[in-house]
Amino acid sequence: MKKYMHLKKRVLVTGGAGFLGSHLCEKLLDERIEVLCVDNFFTGAKQNIAHLLDNPYFELIRHDVTFPLYLEVDEIYNLACPASPIHYQNDPVQTTKTSVHGAINMLGLAKRLKIKILQASTSEVYGDPDIHPQPESYRGNVNCIGPRSCYDEGKRCAETLFFDYRRQHNLQIKVARIFNTYGPRMHPNDGRVVSNFILQALRNDPITVYGNGGQTRSFCFVDDLIEGLVRLMDTPPDVTGPINIGNPVEFTILELAEKVIELTGSESKIIFETLPEDDPMQRKPDISLAEKELNWRPKIQLEQGLLKTIEYFKKYQ
Repeated sequence: MKKYMHLKKRVLVTGGAGFLGSHLCEKLLDERIEVLCVDNFFTGAKQNIAHLLDNPYFELIRHDVTFPLYLEVDEIYNLACPASPIHYQNDPVQTTKTSVHGAINMLGLAKRLKIKILQASTSEVYGDPDIHPQPESYRGNVNCIGPRSCYDEGKRCAETLFFDYRRQHNLQIKVARIFNTYGPRMHPNDGRVVSNFILQALRNDPITVYGNGGQTRSFCFVDDLIEGLVRLMDTPPDVTGPINIGNPVEFTILELAEKVIELTGSESKIIFETLPEDDPMQRKPDISLAEKELNWRPKIQLEQGLLKTIEYFKKYQ
């Protein structure tokens, strides 16, 4: 085990046992930071952070952020929320509560402690965009009463709360708008396109493409994404965001399916099904603000990242 000496600070990560949260906890520990991981395990998994449990500077707290939390920390990363349609539509009321009540509780904690807090927001605040690529100034095209709105509007409301706390209480806030991210520890049953395609390909099952496969996404490998979040947290107080963090290289869903078949050596065939309601046709971040303020740009190309993710998912065959 590494020796973690001269700890800089104590950081709270909500949703710390989730896909992104577990990678963030790992990154912070590598930087000799003490980590308090909070998760209610609605979509997070203990296996994601099992390898960290023996680290004396890692603490796991089972807690739902819709209820207040009282502890002493130096920074907060608020990542708690189901992030895939299958999970957030399973209990849409709880999803909205997690985004809104969770934000209020974590902002209240940050206010009491007078510390920085980072909100993991989402590209879903842009809805089905009619501007491409999406800059942070774009206000979005969101259906506020559709099946995805529990997540989309919950995250939009959380952003509102963060900026109101800044204006009203002079709180130090950071808001990251996260675009499609993939990598090891994705939930195998979250219905996201990368995990779906990889599992279907590894099992030689038909690969399900919705619509004609012409819709586009931009896929960011998890290591790049986490680096962006940490850099945002470390910016001066006047850099609040929102800042897009994602990969600006765009692929069609059909191209992704074909690439996954190629890299897995699968015998899967591609089948086409009806496009879900409110599914965005285009999604690509304008990351010029991240490049300017964070000196950040993704480094890991799609093929390289897919190979790492495929290796992880082989245990689910």
